[in-house]
Amino acid sequence: ACVVACSIENKTDFTINWRQVSTFNELKYPDLSVFHHSLACNHCDDPPCVRVCPTQATYRLPNGIVAMDYHRCIGCRFCMMGCPYGARSFNWMDPRPYIKEYNPEFPTRMRGVVEKCNFCGERLALGQEPACVEALKETGAIVFGDLNDPHSEISQILDQEHTIQRKPSLGTKPSVFYIV
Repeated sequence: ACVVACSIENKTDFTINWRQVSTFNELKYPDLSVFHHSLACNHCDDPPCVRVCPTQATYRLPNGIVAMDYHRCIGCRFCMMGCPYGARSFNWMDPRPYIKEYNPEFPTRMRGVVEKCNFCGERLALGQEPACVEALKETGAIVFGDLNDPHSEISQILDQEHTIQRKPSLGTKPSVFYIV
């Protein structure tokens, strides 16, 4: 449901994956291989994708979200090489003909640029939650919030639950946590 909601909200298709479903086995946790989870950009506190982008098309917002300016992207794919999480997709062709359902609030990107999850920045600007969070609201499978606010739901969950991050040893300081 979260992958479909993301695809509809952000006008992505089968060739572009902002959000994927994986298992912990693929993350090198063989004891938890039956646990399926959603993967997207980790919105790192120290994002290597930002450091390697020659045009500053990839940048980190004050709220911690790693964002992109698709009009500045020159398609060099340095950010793809810099991201240790495989969280970016390159538009090899015009995505517009493959998009089945359009969201008029979010423009489609063009051929020759890199894309990634932006936590639905346009929705956040309207006071809404990301589409993936909204799609799974009843299950509570994805929680979104301010990690710097100790009273936020996400901070309270992180205080109470055992969590892991993907590849923390790389020093990127990912802002996405998985409850195990």
